[in-house]
Amino acid sequence: MAHLLGRRAEREAVDALLSRARAGRSGSLVVRGEAGIGKTALLEHARAAARSTGFRVEVSVGVESESQFAFAGLHQLCASVLHHASALPEPQQRALAVAFGEQAGDPPDRFLVGLATLSLLAEVAEAAPLLCLVDDAQWLDDASAQVLAFVARRVSAERIALMFAVRDPARGDAAAEPAALAGLPEVRLDGLGEAHARELLTSALRAPLDERVFERIIAESYGNPLALLELPLSAPAAQLAGGYELPSALDVPRRLEESFRRRSHSLPVDTRLLLLTAAAEPTGDAALLRRAAALLGVADDALGPAEAAGLLQVNARVRFRHPLVRSAIYRDAAPPDVRRAHEALAAATDADVDPDRRAWHRAQAVLGTDEHVAAELERSAGRARARGGLAASAAFMQQAAALTPDPATRAGRALEAAYAKHEAGASEAASDLLAMAAAGPLDALQRARVELLRARIAYHVARDGEGPVMLLKAAESLARLHPALSRETYLDALDAAISTGDPGMGSAVRDVAEAARRAPVPPGPPRPADLLLDGLVTTFTRGHAAGVPELRQALAAFCDGVSGDPATDADIRRWGWLAARTAMTVFDEDLFFTLGAHHMRSAREAGALATLPAALLVQSVMLVLSGEFTRAAEQTEAAAATKAGLHLHTRLILAAWRGHAEEAAEITSMIGQAGPARGRSAEMIIAGYALAVLHNGSGDYAAAQSAAARGIESEGLKYNNLIYSELIEAASRSGQPESATEALAELTARANAAGTPWALGLAARSRAMTTTGPDAEDHYREAIDHLARSRMAAHLARTHLVYGEWLRREGRRQDAREQLRTAHDMLTTMGAEAFAERAARELRATGEHPQKRTAKPTDALTAQELHIARLVAGGATSREVGTQLFLSPRTIEAHLRNIFRKLGITSRRQLREMPLS
Repeated sequence: MAHLLGRRAEREAVDALLSRARAGRSGSLVVRGEAGIGKTALLEHARAAARSTGFRVEVSVGVESESQFAFAGLHQLCASVLHHASALPEPQQRALAVAFGEQAGDPPDRFLVGLATLSLLAEVAEAAPLLCLVDDAQWLDDASAQVLAFVARRVSAERIALMFAVRDPARGDAAAEPAALAGLPEVRLDGLGEAHARELLTSALRAPLDERVFERIIAESYGNPLALLELPLSAPAAQLAGGYELPSALDVPRRLEESFRRRSHSLPVDTRLLLLTAAAEPTGDAALLRRAAALLGVADDALGPAEAAGLLQVNARVRFRHPLVRSAIYRDAAPPDVRRAHEALAAATDADVDPDRRAWHRAQAVLGTDEHVAAELERSAGRARARGGLAASAAFMQQAAALTPDPATRAGRALEAAYAKHEAGASEAASDLLAMAAAGPLDALQRARVELLRARIAYHVARDGEGPVMLLKAAESLARLHPALSRETYLDALDAAISTGDPGMGSAVRDVAEAARRAPVPPGPPRPADLLLDGLVTTFTRGHAAGVPELRQALAAFCDGVSGDPATDADIRRWGWLAARTAMTVFDEDLFFTLGAHHMRSAREAGALATLPAALLVQSVMLVLSGEFTRAAEQTEAAAATKAGLHLHTRLILAAWRGHAEEAAEITSMIGQAGPARGRSAEMIIAGYALAVLHNGSGDYAAAQSAAARGIESEGLKYNNLIYSELIEAASRSGQPESATEALAELTARANAAGTPWALGLAARSRAMTTTGPDAEDHYREAIDHLARSRMAAHLARTHLVYGEWLRREGRRQDAREQLRTAHDMLTTMGAEAFAERAARELRATGEHPQKRTAKPTDALTAQELHIARLVAGGATSREVGTQLFLSPRTIEAHLRNIFRKLGITSRRQLREMPLS
């Protein structure tokens, strides 16, 4: 294949991907490069190689004008295999049907759609290996990109290969790689070397070429294969003969578009109009194009000259030779012709079958404004949101605002579009729409909502101290206009003040709380969020002890959401992160675990990638404190799959407790690099705590004290109580008793207010570390007694450790050995390596060599394999396990084969009989 000259390494990468898939080891590959560099040609090589070896091949092509249609790219890939969906569990079938607009229903869980897609493709691959090709992935809609990336990260043993071609953005090009694809295996296509470039250009020439022109083409093509093939075909003969010139300001993709434009200009008028119409309809539906042609008064065979010119092919579907052909033709067309083409396409589109695409075409056909079309777009926005297509909903609303003739209605729609854009993560576009909305006229409530969204955007972008101030002003302006929204905004302002992390924000938190005392009363029965706001106001204005009862009441109301109350579910999706931290504030582990699990469930059901990382972080912290490091690692992997910044925090906390200093340093560096753009909250709240744990584990108490001292400047760490016990241990061991005493007083007051075993145990341990003489032993024993009645196994193990260290210093070697053995065994079992080594050093100092942990058969299992083994041993089927872990049943079966081999067993019954704790 001529286009693949010089692509030996890339062909080998593709062939290896296919070979592994045939052997039952699925995988993915992202092909990156500029337009025309050969990405599509490499995908065609993969298609041919796959079909010649028995693969089934399914294809999806991203189209710029379709990038706002939720799940459009996914539907294109799956359309011909949807009959296999009948084999999926009913919730997965329903998720796909709602996502594809085939069934009405609540917005589908994005993760459930991902699992359904994985299961669907796995079903198809049962009959033959499957290759999924996604060209122009930079134009995939967000929903499709997230789901397909999810599948690419989850395929394992299904005989599936996925390839994505992604165009590097050129200057002035809006295309950009979907963030969801970051981190997948990749190959990058660069320009051809000079020898291959000369060979390819020579093969494309129609006549002898002046040597100077030949060299000019070689130089200006930069090895781009499509440039080498297309530029000679489009250049006038006179230019080829003597003075071939190209505008130097254009990059290669723009030059290619120009060559396609010149080629289309020579076509008949009717051909050019129908070619434009085909370019405006991204589905490639030939029947639809024929209906549009009839409405335009153009003959069916009018595309013949365009086919003869090599611009496109027409069979069951219309397929352009290259995406740049489509963009070149569309961008070059006169606006009246563009409107005429879209008008015909709208008329040819069935309003019952595809109302949203019809609305979109109608919108592009409008000159000026049109209320009927704008209202139709607004209805499309509602349907898109119901399908989980938030980005599509925002795009429809933005277009609706632009087409609205009435200024007041236009401002209102622009405001709704701005909120949708911000929720979809497009804050810059939201700001532009806010400017349109602010041009008004707006009523008082709408003006207040403008200021509220400006505050949210400012806090989202900067994460600095200005965010709480702006949110507070917005809350005050909403008090009389919309009491419920005002209270929500006061709660947002408090959350922002707590989370910002900058030194000195403690006074800002108190200021916000004082202002929130003036919040309007709830307009109806108090929601969980209302109770939480009241509890926080009391806590920060009257003291921690006074606030604890109200905070407990609020958290109990949040937990009522487990029963499925929609309003409570909405509150926990939005404020579940704050509620879980509040459970730590009152030292209530039962509420902590319940809220964390419920927050996770709500985030999954909402399909909210924005909230899921925070839920995963909370659950990871819970599991670490309870000593379940293996399960915490599983949640860390899940957080990493979301590609949100918080996955670094989950990794850092786990690395710190495990004592992995190099990994912790690397992650801290990455967080620090991201910090300037996002404020100091990440470094202050997460890194300060994690580094204090890390250095306490290794016995570097001076470094631990320094990290904890920085962390305690953050109101967030003081609020959730994580930092106090770390600071007290570090300060008492590094000769800074004043710092330890001050922190102990605060921790003791909070523990007494909470009254839970977790709280009382930490306070007693901390008192013991700051006490001399016989009283210290009483405090250590009290701490162990309390913590043994809690789930906080990691803190219990550390209490045995510090008690043993104290006993050794007191000269009671035999008693010390008992405590240190217990600590060493617990810490080693859970994987707290640095703390375990600290216990081992102390044991050796008593004259005893710590025994190595007895090896168990399950030690050979990975964290994921152990989790699967536990679920299967509990009676779960492969499909049920796959549903929970977002893996296909075939992958679960492959893991089970490895588990059986490692454990020396052959059946699920034997697995159920094995100790897997």
